[in-house]
Amino acid sequence: MIALESLTVRFGGLVALDTVSASFTAPVSGIIGPNGAGKTTTMNVISGFLTSAGSVTVDGTDLMRLAPHQRSRWGLRRSFQREQIADDLTVEENLWAIADNLSGSRAEKRANIATALEFTGITAIRTKPGAALNTFERRLCDLARCITGDPRLIMLDEPAGGLTVEETARLGGLIGAIPGLGRAQVLVIDHDVDLIQRICAETLVLDFGRRIAFGPTAAVLADPAVKAAYLGIEVEHA
Repeated sequence: MIALESLTVRFGGLVALDTVSASFTAPVSGIIGPNGAGKTTTMNVISGFLTSAGSVTVDGTDLMRLAPHQRSRWGLRRSFQREQIADDLTVEENLWAIADNLSGSRAEKRANIATALEFTGITAIRTKPGAALNTFERRLCDLARCITGDPRLIMLDEPAGGLTVEETARLGGLIGAIPGLGRAQVLVIDHDVDLIQRICAETLVLDFGRRIAFGPTAAVLADPAVKAAYLGIEVEHA
């Protein structure tokens, strides 16, 4: 379970997160909202890149007590809106860049990397340099990096950005299958509501740094407040 309790972040007079709380119990959950709603800020707090009032607890571990590099070793992985792929490294070397900072034998790391490559379907391009990858291949490589090293929590920030409908469908299938690989729970930010609805059992909706809805995804997307704030549908007033 990922438990966010009263997360509050201020940048001067701007309240980026205003006492946001939610407890995610589903294997794959989503965070949605309009631009500037606080979605990436929430991920940055969980990652340790931003300090916040409140608490973040994952399966009993208080992440607020851990520095960002300690959270990575504990099992936190994340992607960013722009893929973090080293262009001068091959696909496999990009995964080794993650594995080399984790515990375990060389043989264990090699086997784990092989699993990540096979799962994402990029074994055949493992020797291809990052600079030669197309957009979809970069997304798959980024996802493979995230599942390297038996993670406990994977956070994906707009993983389908720039992809075609067919590529988004394939990526969504992979994301939905991640919990079956091990113990990882997944949080996804994306503007593609169809993707969120298909792969996320629970969804948190933010607007202006505040929680406006949380719960089963279908019920959340049907909420009039969500339609008004996120989907741009005018709510009728009595």
